[in-house]
Amino acid sequence: MPGISQFWNNSGGDAQRLKLIVWVGSSLEDLRRFPVPVRQAMGFALFQAQSGGKHIHAKPLRGFKGAGVVEVVEDFDGNAYRTIYTVRFAEAVYVLHAFQKRSSHGIRTSKRDMDLVEARLSIARALHRRKSGREDVS
Repeated sequence: MPGISQFWNNSGGDAQRLKLIVWVGSSLEDLRRFPVPVRQAMGFALFQAQSGGKHIHAKPLRGFKGAGVVEVVEDFDGNAYRTIYTVRFAEAVYVLHAFQKRSSHGIRTSKRDMDLVEARLSIARALHRRKSGREDVS
């Protein structure tokens, strides 16, 4: 299916405890362009989501009902980097978007980025239904 980059299981052999990571669209390639310290922080945040936990910089993304769509914000060298994922589905953490915030004013996520998150969430929902036949867990 187009829009899926890769499936990851970073469990180190303990696949029963960690959810899969599903990279939707260009999210993996986009995250790989982040500076190394930011990639490490985002990787740790995603690992915590896989484990059922929540990173200290993770918060629900405004505009989506409940806490099922999460945003992690990391500041580095005067720039803001964001990774957005969903934990709405039982089997996997779907990484929806990773980007550097370009706006010099305000903290609001741009309409373009929000539209992309919404489109990729629809892809994640379709993948979840296709894979498991189950509905949202939240």
